[in-house]
Amino acid sequence: MKRIFSWFLGLFVLALIAMAFMYLYKKSKTQVTVWQTESAEVADITKKTVATGSIVPRQSVDVKPKVTGVISELYVAPGKVVKKDEQLAKIQIIPDAQGVNSAASQVSTARISLDNAKRELDREEGLFKQGVVAESELYKFRTDYELQKQQLELAGSNLQIVREGASRSNGKGSTLIVSATVDGTVIDVPIKVGYSVIQANSFNPGTTVATIANMDDMIFDGHVDEAEVAKIKEGMPLVIKVGAIDKDKFDGKLEYIAPQGKEIDGAIQFEIKAAVAQKKDVYIRAGYSANADIVLDEKKQVLSVREAVVQYDDKKQPYVEIETTPQVFVRKDIKVGLSDGIKIEVLSGVDKADKIKIPDNAGPAGMGSGSGAAGGKPPGPPPKK
Repeated sequence: MKRIFSWFLGLFVLALIAMAFMYLYKKSKTQVTVWQTESAEVADITKKTVATGSIVPRQSVDVKPKVTGVISELYVAPGKVVKKDEQLAKIQIIPDAQGVNSAASQVSTARISLDNAKRELDREEGLFKQGVVAESELYKFRTDYELQKQQLELAGSNLQIVREGASRSNGKGSTLIVSATVDGTVIDVPIKVGYSVIQANSFNPGTTVATIANMDDMIFDGHVDEAEVAKIKEGMPLVIKVGAIDKDKFDGKLEYIAPQGKEIDGAIQFEIKAAVAQKKDVYIRAGYSANADIVLDEKKQVLSVREAVVQYDDKKQPYVEIETTPQVFVRKDIKVGLSDGIKIEVLSGVDKADKIKIPDNAGPAGMGSGSGAAGGKPPGPPPKK
């Protein structure tokens, strides 16, 4: 039994030694690195920045009531196209008790003054007929009487306005009609029948009865980061992508850049506005979210390489490695131009025939035609060592 155990122990030790030798052999074996290559190509390079925002009408008007009261009737709903002076709603006036009492008191005071002026006029006319007073004195009393008559009419009109919202002398009833102030489409009606509304005054902006906008003239309202705002200027073209409309893109023209930035989500953002060129067969609704690509610079059909294959030395000199013979590369300094973050323009140093080495951190070949050194196979994943 002891001999059998000794045999097994010896075999186990031999197996461990053999495995150790195999591990050391594989580790010492030289690995061959096969570098992939790619070539420069002629392409368009566009440097741009992206602004986020939404599509809104250029002109939007909030229609406010002229008096305080309660909505008794509504004639419009969102989406209806209206003309200027078209009726939107009817307001029932709720009289204020203090205002009514004050106006009624003014009417009583004006009537008393008128009665007194009438008595004085009658007395002066009697004296004038007797030749006691001059005609010029009589004119003064006649003028005072007419003035008191006007005061009574004014006080009566004020009382009607307080009670009914309008004077009968203007031909309006006990309710006030809210009318559209511009032509356009009703995009919002924030009130309903029975809602109380307040007229605009020095202390209150008033209740909005309806919002009317021109849906044929839309703009992009967005924001750009402070790092990009110095690179843009009014008049620049934009390509606008609307989130709800996947198939179409819209051209735009930058019209406004805010002179002062605002802090949004911890970053300084500047508001921009751009006109949107609408298409006849596409309807844009107000409030659509959108992104605008602003072209900062553009080069057409220039020699370019992937920016990932460009390397930089300690002096920030850009260079690439060119294949001279299979898997043999030499450094070649280059001069670069415009970059869009993926491709970069090459002004000098390489041409289309050169095979450029793809560094480890450059990812798979993405431009031009490239091949490895072994058998001329097409480019695959990053080089393996």
